[in-house]
Amino acid sequence: MLGLIAVVVSLAAIFGLVSARWLKLPTVVGTMLLTLLLSVVLGLTSQQVPWVHAWAIHSVLRIDYERFILHGLLSVLLFAGAFLLELKPLAREKLAVGLLAGLGTILSTVLVGVAMYFAAPLLGQHPSFLQTLLFGALISPTDPIAVLEMLRRVSAPRFLQAQLAGESLFNDGVGAVLFLTVLEIAQSGMLPSTWHVGEEFLLDAGGGLLLGVLFALPVSRLMRTVNAYHIEILLTLMLALGGYAIADALHLSAPLEAVAAGLALRWSNSRHPEAISHNEIEHFWTAVDEVQNAVLFVLMGCEFLIVPFTRPAVLVGLVAVVVVNVTRFMATGTVLGLVKLVQPGHKSSVLVLAWAGLRGGLSIALALSVPEQLGRNWILVATYVVVVFSIVLKGGSMDLFLRRFRGHITEETEA
Repeated sequence: MLGLIAVVVSLAAIFGLVSARWLKLPTVVGTMLLTLLLSVVLGLTSQQVPWVHAWAIHSVLRIDYERFILHGLLSVLLFAGAFLLELKPLAREKLAVGLLAGLGTILSTVLVGVAMYFAAPLLGQHPSFLQTLLFGALISPTDPIAVLEMLRRVSAPRFLQAQLAGESLFNDGVGAVLFLTVLEIAQSGMLPSTWHVGEEFLLDAGGGLLLGVLFALPVSRLMRTVNAYHIEILLTLMLALGGYAIADALHLSAPLEAVAAGLALRWSNSRHPEAISHNEIEHFWTAVDEVQNAVLFVLMGCEFLIVPFTRPAVLVGLVAVVVVNVTRFMATGTVLGLVKLVQPGHKSSVLVLAWAGLRGGLSIALALSVPEQLGRNWILVATYVVVVFSIVLKGGSMDLFLRRFRGHITEETEA
């Protein structure tokens, strides 16, 4: 296992260097693109060097990707993302963020589910509506990691950064709860009442948020009792890992617990600037966030070796690319329209938020947890196609996109 870890970290380091120095791409985009290319080369040369290809397949199969993401890496990634957010812009955008993460994710799930239910049979697949709804739930959460760097690089308005980052952090939790709810219905074969589904959703989501806040406040108090930044960092790690594990064990929304804990800790610490080593802690979590993201996207690229690609499933994936992007635009536009009814002067950009809605590791991890009898193969292939398109093409073109439509964005936000 140590050898496998060494290989993955080495690939992340080398590909990150190539991305930053020569490709001029965000680290996550470059590392995933280069890992995909390496996987393709290994597949094409499997006859010439079969032992290398066999070792790579064996190594990737040893990684429990679902467990690694959902019950491990996600805790630190979400906590770091929330903890490093600027609170004032996020507070000003709380209505937009809440509706985008909640209503927007639900709308996207339903729209994708309905569209794929009618589109898939035209391509030789005949999934049930619950299967396409599962796909809608797992593909709707967005991943802002690759986009935020681009937004800062072209000096995008802070309100857009806050809307995108806040939505993406919270809709990971909302999407996971929706997915698990639909999965439970599909496995039980019984359709519960709308009241029961809503009650379970509110319990999981609300319980996770409340737990995160309750854990963060005493940890912040403990951090103020010591004058040693390494102890303070250990306390933040305890909160990020321990809180997520407890929420997971209690069957509450662990992703939302991590987000709430990160935000609550940031807020509580900001009220005592003289008692906490802010710079050292932020530098630590920034480094952890970037390193883990690089490793995560290398692993996502390696998954190419074991995804069961078939022609019908790939065609469904290509259709899903169109469906997911169109529904993202529709759901975002609907939500922002509602926000403007309540806040007439609200500034945003449907164009930017729709294009910047990337999909990432959470979607693949959820797809891997789908049982075989519920269409795991086509769901996994379609998810992988959407994620690759999202990260490599949309993420890689985000800089050009923002510069090309910068005038339009300015006009739209000033309207």
